[in-house]
Amino acid sequence: MTTLKSRLRDDLTTAMKQRDDLAAATLRLTLSAITREEVAGEAARELSDDEVLTVISREAKKRREAAEAFEMGGRAEAAERERAEGKVLARYLPQQLSDDELSAVVAQAVAEAAANGAEGPRAMGAVMKIVNPRVTGRAEGGRVAAEVRRQLGG
Repeated sequence: MTTLKSRLRDDLTTAMKQRDDLAAATLRLTLSAITREEVAGEAARELSDDEVLTVISREAKKRREAAEAFEMGGRAEAAERERAEGKVLARYLPQQLSDDELSAVVAQAVAEAAANGAEGPRAMGAVMKIVNPRVTGRAEGGRVAAEVRRQLGG
């Protein structure tokens, strides 16, 4: 079974052979972020596929935020490059939940939290604890929190 990290390495080699500079640069940066994560902390270790996914998600989020910042700064070309890099990374991420799917998952979690006595805006933490493991990698934290807040009426 190939790991996600080795798939990234193989795709980097392919991108370099095809002279796909955008993909090669994006994958190189992502692999170095993974390596940084592996050597951080007490002892160097190999990341699991889930941990690699977390790094890729973080890198994709950086691209989205940079694209927005460039867009607001009137630098459309730079924003477009960031979006293109984000699309390269999106190939490795699980399919994102639609708004309806996210809403359904949150509604179920709100009901479960209410059954355990957590209701209203103060139930935010309890609901997030239920929702997060179910949507990991498939919905951004800010989006999840906004939907939870909306459904809790806070």
